[in-house]
Amino acid sequence: MSESGSVAGIVNYYTSGYQQVLLMYASRMSSLPPYLFARIDEMKAEQVKKGVDIIDLGVGDPDLATPGHIVAALCDAAKDPENHHYPSYAGMQEYRDAVAGWYKKRFSVSLDAGREVLALMGSKDGIAHIAEAFVDPKDYVLAPSPGYPVYRTGTLFAEGRVHEMPLLQENGFLPVLDDIPKKVAKSAKLMFINYPNNPTAAIAPDGFYREVVDFAQDNGIVVVSDNAYSEIAFDGYRAPSFLETRGAMEVGIEMHSLSKTYNMTGWRIGMAVGNAEILSGLGRVKTNVDSGVFNAVQKAAIAALSGPQDCVASACAVYRERRDVLVAGLRDLGFTVPVPKATFYVWVPASDCMAFAGRLLTEAGIVATPGIGFGSAGEGYVRFAITRPVARIREAIGRMRKMSL
Repeated sequence: MSESGSVAGIVNYYTSGYQQVLLMYASRMSSLPPYLFARIDEMKAEQVKKGVDIIDLGVGDPDLATPGHIVAALCDAAKDPENHHYPSYAGMQEYRDAVAGWYKKRFSVSLDAGREVLALMGSKDGIAHIAEAFVDPKDYVLAPSPGYPVYRTGTLFAEGRVHEMPLLQENGFLPVLDDIPKKVAKSAKLMFINYPNNPTAAIAPDGFYREVVDFAQDNGIVVVSDNAYSEIAFDGYRAPSFLETRGAMEVGIEMHSLSKTYNMTGWRIGMAVGNAEILSGLGRVKTNVDSGVFNAVQKAAIAALSGPQDCVASACAVYRERRDVLVAGLRDLGFTVPVPKATFYVWVPASDCMAFAGRLLTEAGIVATPGIGFGSAGEGYVRFAITRPVARIREAIGRMRKMSL
């Protein structure tokens, strides 16, 4: 039988003993691109097989260790049999209290821990599922381009339509809300915003969140602020929360993660906070698709949020040094690169980003992320992550110096 078929697509055969099983994907799968970072991992593995020493400046996975007091809290909690059962869907009350306390101390945002805080298995969990609660087929979702790919894929799983908000250098990598067609704005259910921004490392200037709140109120849109990088900041900059803006709690929520702040990417723990009705919708989806975060991990997260924060400052000092080395090296090679005030990314202009990223990998053994993978407006850039030691960053610059750039 031919492997061609309907829109759903006859994609493969699997043989088990004498029985042949026909596998057909759902039609929605045809609209999903391969997950960018999974493909990068495949390309990297191909080079490793050839014996290439890879310097991975691609995926933003911190290489620093989770602070010791957080690990110790996990170990202690994991030994307690009371933590071995199904956790609460919304999160332990103690964890939600810790989140509310952290938001109050960090942003002066008051939250009702019982109604306005929801535990997540990392912020990706909430971002991927929020559209399922609010988006009907063909509804619009406003998503930044370039932007975190899950804004788009979560929308596609809900059978919604993505309207890209271009983030252009001339606009400070901010969306121009007046450029969104009125018909689209009135039909949109969600808007994703993300500052400090991945991948551009841009920050939200004073007044931007005021514009977002007013736009959302005028058009009946739920705002989802992805604030995962707020604590990775340099040179005295302190990122605000969207929820600090008057009226924000009426129209939106904010998602945060312990992954970047406390080097806990593999622990899968985060939070959604803000408007109680919006969180209730997200929570109803999650109760039907997962069983919550392991209590021992929540106990460790409490230690992170409520304990000493000098570990965050120490991590930022490490990233700042790496940032300075990478930016100086790239400028010496002729690239026009701003100095990021936040995140651990450097957004570098490069024509034909796929070709350039491919050359970096095959000619220099360097992994960088092509901007087009974050949306059409990402063309012309590559993203470097400063998640490797200074010595490796210097070596990467040295290898690039030997290329014909």
